[in-house]
Amino acid sequence: MTMDPHLLRTFTAVARLGSFSAAAQELGYTQSAVSQQVAALEADLGVALLGRRPVIPTEAGARLLDHADILLTRLAAARADVVRVARTPVSRLVVGAGGCAFGARAARALAAVRRAMPRAEVAVRGLARSAVVPAVVAGEVDFGLVDGAVAPTDPLRLPQAEGLTVTRVGEEPLAVLLPPAHPLATRAGLRLDDLTDALWLDAPGTSIPLADLRAALPGAYPVSLPYAGGDARVLHELVRAGHGLAVLPRSAAGACAVPLTDPPLVHRVELVGAGADASVLAVAFSAEAGG
Repeated sequence: MTMDPHLLRTFTAVARLGSFSAAAQELGYTQSAVSQQVAALEADLGVALLGRRPVIPTEAGARLLDHADILLTRLAAARADVVRVARTPVSRLVVGAGGCAFGARAARALAAVRRAMPRAEVAVRGLARSAVVPAVVAGEVDFGLVDGAVAPTDPLRLPQAEGLTVTRVGEEPLAVLLPPAHPLATRAGLRLDDLTDALWLDAPGTSIPLADLRAALPGAYPVSLPYAGGDARVLHELVRAGHGLAVLPRSAAGACAVPLTDPPLVHRVELVGAGADASVLAVAFSAEAGG
């Protein structure tokens, strides 16, 4: 005995309206279909549920009606609950990223988080480097990815991150982006002290900030053109057209860039979060690196 709720719903409509034709009109079926569904339910239960002339419940049908409303109400509630759970995220995950912090590894780590938390509402928000940590502190984002150029043994300088969890999640060499016809473009490697007097793009949203280069090796680093946007394609085109040089993480610089060999700086990415919550992405980064 299956007690098909579809058939049960048809039976209650006929019993309530006292008419097969009225039930058919209400449910959007033909009268023949309604009759067949009631007959199928009766066959399933092995009892007559409705008298035909007049159309009224039999004793067994009346007993079934006592249960039908409760059963159908519970089924509707269960369906609504399942749909609500499926559509409503159980958590929020907003990642703020500045500069060159969000690269291929971050994208793969975030994909791992989404697989592990399929109901989470995930978003990535581009921010200025200086705004990432304050956004975490203010609760505007759940995690922040910050980056910069430092010596291999040094952490990023993040005085605003006091009390937050800071985890190193990425490190790679740097490269200098040069115009194709630049006289140094064919070098196997470049020393920064050969470039301090060259013309530079001031593009902190898409390249290593000049402040990081000056901290590593003092020099003039004259600015040819400032670019305040975050589109890496614009930066590459500006360099290609000869507006100035830029230093980027090796993976973002492209095959034509020349590795920066001295001083031995690296591009460091650190994940900033509040307490244990920071482990969600940190674990994903760790797993991604191990894979």
